[in-house]
Amino acid sequence: KQEPTGYVLKTVVIDAGHGGKDPGAIGKVIKLQEKELVLDVSLRLGKMIKDRFPEVNVLYTRKTDIFVNLFDRAKLANSNNADLFISIHANATDGTAAFGTETWVLGLHKTDAQKAVADKENATIFLEDDGGEQYKDFDLSPDALIIRSLMLGVYLQHSVNFAGLVQKAFKSKGRNDRGVKQGGLIVLYTATVPAVLVELGFLSNPAEEKYMASEVGKKELAQSMFEAFVNYKSHIDGIAYSMDSDKNKQQIPAPPEERHADSPVLEFVKIKEDDVVFRVQILSSQNKLPANSPRFKGNKPIYEYYQDNLYKYALGKFVNDFKSANEFKNQLRENGFESAFVIAFINEERVDLQKAINLASKNQ
Repeated sequence: KQEPTGYVLKTVVIDAGHGGKDPGAIGKVIKLQEKELVLDVSLRLGKMIKDRFPEVNVLYTRKTDIFVNLFDRAKLANSNNADLFISIHANATDGTAAFGTETWVLGLHKTDAQKAVADKENATIFLEDDGGEQYKDFDLSPDALIIRSLMLGVYLQHSVNFAGLVQKAFKSKGRNDRGVKQGGLIVLYTATVPAVLVELGFLSNPAEEKYMASEVGKKELAQSMFEAFVNYKSHIDGIAYSMDSDKNKQQIPAPPEERHADSPVLEFVKIKEDDVVFRVQILSSQNKLPANSPRFKGNKPIYEYYQDNLYKYALGKFVNDFKSANEFKNQLRENGFESAFVIAFINEERVDLQKAINLASKNQ
């Protein structure tokens, strides 16, 4: 299976919840249907991403009013080695007071209210052709959820990171931030990629229903998730992307033929074949940076490598020791490198982080 790359976000799957014979929640005043709202917002979000990042592969579980099985939604992300899966929904309660946004990741629910949300979203299975028969052995017990969360490992951490960015973006636009929550959601359980489920607001609240039905509301909802996506991609790729396309982008220089004596690569240590070397990437640049660049904030030795038409720079060298590398990453984030993240090399080649962690544990 495809593990999170940790360094380039290339494919995103946008899942408009419900659809077809499944309307989802329905508003109490103007009768706005969840399936219509989330499809509109999903298509807006996808267009924003594609306009800003033409190189990103944007896939949709549905682009029209059709019914899609829960398994098939996650399957689209898994089979396309997606780097991110965003399932978009709207909330509802029996009353009219609840309002605000929340973003879900896989995990144990902590309250009855959280369980109710998971049950509502999972109820879609009973509208499938077999009446949910294919899920009869599906285990969403606490023990099973704990085991599944551990299996997902790095995926789940990425999911939590993106969920936090979504909520931060909503809050910046004045929405009520109900936080990042965990639950036994089938659509997230079956996704073997970073995955979140976003609840845009409460259709049961007349004011929120009116807002979400409006052009301004739908645009702001999509814009918030787009801003979270840009910030998340910036973190994953190690590049501070702007929200708008750079129209006068400088031509990217050709990769160096050789490394000269003044290269920022200031360390070289012999290691055994198949040893894993963990480092912490701090920044990327279209142009080669000198060893004394102020962007390094005086840190050294700096490790430089060239990938995806960019010069990338990292600190530290931890052989078969992910824990120490991760602790070093946290220190760097506290000292000005907020987007620092751990990367891994085997025989001087950048490799998938989860694969590297697994191999490093065997090497110890």
